[in-house]
Amino acid sequence: MTIVQGRALTVYCEGPHDAEVHVAGSAGHRSSTMIHFAALDQLRPYAEFYGTLLDQSEVDRLNRFRFDADRERFLLGHGALRSVLGSHVGVEPRDLSFDRGRFGKPVLTDHPLPFNLSDTKDAIAIAVGEDQVLGVDVETVARAVDHVSVGEHYFTKEEQAAIASAPDGKRRFLEFWTRKEAVLKASGVGIMDDLKVLRVDQAVNRMTILHHAFIDMAEPEYHVGTWHIGSDHIVSLATPGPCAVTFRRIAH
Repeated sequence: MTIVQGRALTVYCEGPHDAEVHVAGSAGHRSSTMIHFAALDQLRPYAEFYGTLLDQSEVDRLNRFRFDADRERFLLGHGALRSVLGSHVGVEPRDLSFDRGRFGKPVLTDHPLPFNLSDTKDAIAIAVGEDQVLGVDVETVARAVDHVSVGEHYFTKEEQAAIASAPDGKRRFLEFWTRKEAVLKASGVGIMDDLKVLRVDQAVNRMTILHHAFIDMAEPEYHVGTWHIGSDHIVSLATPGPCAVTFRRIAH
């Protein structure tokens, strides 16, 4: 019988705050970490252009989607990702190349710029940093989810109680969900069955992690910020250390 030696993890959580999303090119404050955001309907006019940016592997992935909505979300998300990253590193978007980590997290082949992409059914968020790994997750409040039954499966008793006592239980559930996803994406693990070991309801959450890959890849601590973008979307960002964040609207 193999005994897993766990290790400590601390997750610091702030928010939710109301995000101020600046228009691209405006004089809004620029920080070390930027979250680029757009609703999909704002990106649809660029669909044809985005299609010219994808490489062959992305085109192959695009063509494997069975449903039009999934195909469109992939096209708009990855086209916008190339456009955003190209502007950050000064490279033509179509000339960017990507590698993947142990569990599939994409990284730029020829540049250390940390980034992460998240999409939901009607929006995307792209986080770009400077010197810290990061993970971002966006959810739409319009998402159909049985937050009570899902919470029972994935959340701690304390998190479930916080959701049950919140004025808007579904919104609180999505705040916690995006926090967990952001931490897992920052670590590079991406998906983990037992989300109950990852507590995110308190300002300071101390826990012992046992998942083999998470032990190997997670930082000793994560700092997680959560924001509301209007009334329709929730975004969480996880980084190993504190960071200032600026929101930018994706535009061309």
